[in-house]
Amino acid sequence: MTAESPELPLAAAFPDADREQWQRLVEGVLRKSGVTEASGAAAEDALATDLQDGIRIRPLYTAEDGAAAPGHPGFPPFVRAGRPEGTTVAGWDVRQRHVHTDPRRANESVLADLENGVSSVWLTVGDGGVPVSGLEQALQGVYLDLAAVVLDAGADFAAAAEELLRLYTASGAPLSEAAGCLGADPLGLLARTGDDAKLRLQLESAARLAERCTTEAPGLRALAVDALPYHEAGGSAAEELGTSLATGVGYLRQLTGAGLGIDDACRQLEFRYAATADQFLTIAKLRAARRLWARVAEVCGASPAAAAQRQHAVTSTVMMTRRDPWVNMLRTTVAGLSAGVGGAEAVTVLPFDAALGLPDAFARRIARNTQSVLLEESHLSKVIDPAGGSWYVESLTDELARAAWAWFQEIEGAGGQAAALRSGMIAGRLAQTWQRRTDDLARRREPITGVSEFPHLAEPPVHREPAPAPIGGGLPRVRRDDAYERLRSRSDAHLAASGARPKVFLAALGPVAAHTARLAFAANLFQAGGIETVQEPGPVDAESVAEAFARSGARTACLCASDAVYGEQAAAVAAALKSAGAVRVHLAGKPGERREEFTAAGVDSFVFAGCDAVEVLSSALDVMEVA
Repeated sequence: MTAESPELPLAAAFPDADREQWQRLVEGVLRKSGVTEASGAAAEDALATDLQDGIRIRPLYTAEDGAAAPGHPGFPPFVRAGRPEGTTVAGWDVRQRHVHTDPRRANESVLADLENGVSSVWLTVGDGGVPVSGLEQALQGVYLDLAAVVLDAGADFAAAAEELLRLYTASGAPLSEAAGCLGADPLGLLARTGDDAKLRLQLESAARLAERCTTEAPGLRALAVDALPYHEAGGSAAEELGTSLATGVGYLRQLTGAGLGIDDACRQLEFRYAATADQFLTIAKLRAARRLWARVAEVCGASPAAAAQRQHAVTSTVMMTRRDPWVNMLRTTVAGLSAGVGGAEAVTVLPFDAALGLPDAFARRIARNTQSVLLEESHLSKVIDPAGGSWYVESLTDELARAAWAWFQEIEGAGGQAAALRSGMIAGRLAQTWQRRTDDLARRREPITGVSEFPHLAEPPVHREPAPAPIGGGLPRVRRDDAYERLRSRSDAHLAASGARPKVFLAALGPVAAHTARLAFAANLFQAGGIETVQEPGPVDAESVAEAFARSGARTACLCASDAVYGEQAAAVAAALKSAGAVRVHLAGKPGERREEFTAAGVDSFVFAGCDAVEVLSSALDVMEVA
């Protein structure tokens, strides 16, 4: 460029592209994959993905899809951040969870974490954690004026809070410098236990704690609005948000009714959400949560300074697997990244072995170092709202907020959070959502790496010391791997009883190019149920399959080939397998018009992408298990 010439943007050298041009390119790709009827908007729609809550993710977003302006960081509606500086000054709070019942061991893990990068302690106290009387020993050596303490004490929250406040005073640190959350959550306790006998008294006790924090310890928050019980019961992102809003509103009513001003009442709440490996959904959920709470605070008359939601994000227990738990490191890394990018002030990355029992020292180190890398090497906290401005993220934030607000209104219309829990309305809604997701998991539309996809049967099991049983009696706790874990446990029992895992013989028909794809599919499918796959080095046919099947030691078989080869060989090979003693014969692929022919020849079931894998594997194990 010369001084005289106007400065042109780089894009000026390229012709403008429009949406129709992009759709035509999509049509070409779809035609190559066999989809010929989709054109124009229908071609674009063919690539869309349906999420829960009625949200549909499109393959392309443009400026036309942008939602309403999200505002500025630190100002209503707080979509972009709860503070003007976001987390750029000191990063987010690295918060580690501790669930030991032995105060001495809890203290060892607390000190190890604080000495190696953790900035606050989340301690389970009372039922399922250290006893209230052991809180002093668990926090021995902790500088309470430097490290924030968050309590999770269930029904013992009042006693645990009093003990922690006593320890602050005894340490010589002024209460005005105390930081953290006392963790009172009576409505969350109702969701966990289903017991509302003491709810009124618990709400009154929580209000008294809030009054004391307001006057004596402004850096402490008395109440936790914990949305994890709803996520862990199978709820969707919008359902998690809606129930948290209803819980928060219930607490505002209690606190203001006890005499607190609305600003002080808002400042006494800390919201806790699950962060999953669906990074964009997690980012949008946290942004939507701040927007929704800002609206609630505005309607309640709170000032903008008090309307910003304080968020604690915890990596999801629902996504954690018990088989091949090492993959959990990847899941929690993505979830922790999403929580930080989404703007959470505090983040807890659960150790990769948390689903197996008490985490060991290595797992705890990996968990805290995951956040250290995100903060100190990836510098994620140095950018305020890194996802902001993305048409996709802004649109997803808006859609999620609207779905959550509708659910919140349903709860309020039913009489509020407590009434909706008592009536079973919330439990019923979450159960329906989980049932739909369970079907997706069973059909592997939602794959689980290391469990339903790419399982490793020879992976040595990882054992951990049993963790304290969590409180129950209310909403259930679910995991994505539940159905496959039951299948794998049946396989383990077979191994213990017979010395070998259940086996299926994979009968590869025709040339390599004809059977490789379905052979890999079938192996992946059966191994997800703990069923060992056995095959010959080369293809088999009707003459050789009986001898090969006998050598395999299996009782069932699965044919693997292309549709063309099936037409030539499947019926004869299936009949030969039945004659050789196969109690069940599967065929990898959809049968199409030849179903009756294959069935008559001895094929008992057809396995294909989208079939109910859990049902197929369960019925396969039924005929393989040791009596």
